[in-house]
Amino acid sequence: MSRTRTALVLGLAAAGALSVASVTATAAPSPLAGSTTVTPAGHSFKATLSGKATLKAGSVTVTCTVSVSTGTVPAAPGNQNPSGPVSSPISPPTYSSCTSSVWGVTPTVTTSGSWSVSMQDGSPITATMTVPAGGLVVQTSGLATCTVTAAPSAPANVAGTWANGVPPSLTFTNASVPVTVTGGFGCPTSATSSVFNAVYKVTDTTDPAQQITVGP
Repeated sequence: MSRTRTALVLGLAAAGALSVASVTATAAPSPLAGSTTVTPAGHSFKATLSGKATLKAGSVTVTCTVSVSTGTVPAAPGNQNPSGPVSSPISPPTYSSCTSSVWGVTPTVTTSGSWSVSMQDGSPITATMTVPAGGLVVQTSGLATCTVTAAPSAPANVAGTWANGVPPSLTFTNASVPVTVTGGFGCPTSATSSVFNAVYKVTDTTDPAQQITVGP
């Protein structure tokens, strides 16, 4: 289901490269992922932006103050994984009440497709939001007419952290996602990623007296 809201693209994908010359080394095996349990099993939840989300593509920064997504913890035994993360489907996040750092430019965003978030117990607890291929498209109007497509060729994983609490929180810090930008004058067509910062508070909508909790 598609949703259109005033906003700019949220996103993520950190890229780096390491070159090694004239060195022979044996890579250490990656540690095995630990067990993860998300409770209460089968409960629905709502993630609501706390404060503001900042989104940056090239030299353009957009600040949004409203964002919401909903989802459901898998029913038992799917809410447990003895050797890895637990994944939950979520609705495409909506964004509104956004302003641009560029005067005279108005952004709108359309989200679609199958989004999800996975939790991995640890220190810290890690959270990964998956944006489907082409699942977020931003168009701007006014002084600059641009189209920004997030995760243009494949799903993108947005890295974040989870903190248990009352309520628990989901945080994205300098997360970035691959993008393509097309358009004329004023469009950041050289940008290949968008940087995203936000904190979401998560509430149990099945039983508001309980908290969504991630543990081993």
